Amino acid sequence: MKLKEGVQSWLISSLNDQIVKILTKSSHLTKTQLETLLIDILSENIGGKPLKYEEKARLRLTKAKISRGAFNRTLKQAKENVIKSVYTVLLLGYLGIFESTALDPYLEIGNKLHEYVEAYKNIPNKSVELNAHLKVIELIREELETNLKRLSNPSEDFV
Repeated sequence: MKLKEGVQSWLISSLNDQIVKILTKSSHLTKTQLETLLIDILSENIGGKPLKYEEKARLRLTKAKISRGAFNRTLKQAKENVIKSVYTVLLLGYLGIFESTALDPYLEIGNKLHEYVEAYKNIPNKSVELNAHLKVIELIREELETNLKRLSNPSEDFV
């Protein structure tokens, strides 16, 4: 499989993941910024070699040709948004907001996301165990979706 098809196949499956959609909707990243950031970070891992920005721009899912400059501008915006998000978390921690019970639901969902990822990593080989394991993963995913949708709607209860 060619690099472009491999990267784009992975991008499509990632961006169509229901949990990714919910998280992206409430994040500081647009779908395009997330796609660009993923290409920048992960394309070299999939391709096994460093890529130039012209090559990365061609990996985008859009049919229109993306220039290196447009790719770099979107990548810069994505990185700025990630940095601002990290600084927001640092600021809240510094001010002691994380000690408030108002953020408990968000911390719990973080733990549940970790549990979901770990469940995927530990899929058993035996078919009997596999079916039970897949049911557990589905239950965790459904719970995550419900809680993420609930938490993504801002309310006056926050902090």
